[in-house]
Amino acid sequence: MDARDAWRRAGEGFSGSFGGRPAGVWWAPGRVNLIGEHTDYQEGLCLPMAINRHVVVAVRPRSDRLVRAVSSSRGPAPDVDLDALRPGPRDSWFNYVVGVLAVLAPSAGCDLFIDADLPVGAGLSSSAALEMAVAVAINDLFALGRTPEDLALAGQRAEHDFAGVSSGLMDQLASVFGRPGHALLLDTRTRAVTPVPWRPEDAGLALAVVDTRAEHRVVGGGYEARVREVRAAAAALGVPALRDVAPEDLTRLEGQPLLLCRARHVVSENARVRTVVDAASRGDWERVGQALLASHRSLAEDYEVSHPALDAVVDRAARTPGALGARLTGAGFGGSAIVLLRADAVGMLEEGLHEEFARRGWVPCGVQTFCPGDGAARVAEAV
Repeated sequence: MDARDAWRRAGEGFSGSFGGRPAGVWWAPGRVNLIGEHTDYQEGLCLPMAINRHVVVAVRPRSDRLVRAVSSSRGPAPDVDLDALRPGPRDSWFNYVVGVLAVLAPSAGCDLFIDADLPVGAGLSSSAALEMAVAVAINDLFALGRTPEDLALAGQRAEHDFAGVSSGLMDQLASVFGRPGHALLLDTRTRAVTPVPWRPEDAGLALAVVDTRAEHRVVGGGYEARVREVRAAAAALGVPALRDVAPEDLTRLEGQPLLLCRARHVVSENARVRTVVDAASRGDWERVGQALLASHRSLAEDYEVSHPALDAVVDRAARTPGALGARLTGAGFGGSAIVLLRADAVGMLEEGLHEEFARRGWVPCGVQTFCPGDGAARVAEAV
């Protein structure tokens, strides 16, 4: 949706839920991670870009300590008091909202209406977009003076303390620092954010995002297991994080094959981020595509976070003329894959994927192309 649609939809939803008008409308984008997967919780490198799909929040402050929230897709949340914020049911979307409020500690309560054109469970970081939309709104409304980095950290704390996800900081940083025409090289150790030109369209290429409709889940399960495994690998190697490990150091894990595989992915993935940044800056898109394929192999074989539908997308892309590379994006276990290919081959890829998914009896996938977009911000009121 554009800014006009965002204001109209959120404003109407707010009025229908609470009466009157909101004090303002804010939005935050989802992200596509180009490369650098499962590195951020080991202080590594990643290369996401914000996209033009958003979570939108219409907000009005209150004179008391009450927080009321309604989601356009999931209905109302239980009313809560600012002085009694605590995690709700483990899978509740409201945990991300109350977690951010708990960290930012506004002086009064508020009414929030939440809308989105960003799909949930597609690996495009709808949870971080929700956190950042709420964070920028509360920061502005209550004049808290927090920096974008502060807001990103607030979102991460909400994930850890309220949603029960031991996430890194990539998604939140990408959502607040998004920049048109650029990906973002994130150093999650130093929190440095470096814009990197990302314009494959100048070479007649496009980045297709394929939503497999196989919903991924990052609360508990495989994601938390991977966090524990790489922490164990770092401890076995005597380093604070796998960011500090060179490829030759991995031989010390040869007696622990599971930890070796997990660590090998993180170490090699950090190297692939540097490769893609260098190749994209020189317009060497063939090399970028090769790195994407290598990343997917590593995620599927060493990190074991792929899914049959994600593998099917990558396999079909390899058989599509004009495709340079593909890989899963996001945490894996379902969700989305990205394909770098000639713009005139997107239709051919989509047709082939629809045939493949139908043959396997799967729900049809969705294919869209995205360019980098702006970060979280207040939405100008439509006139």
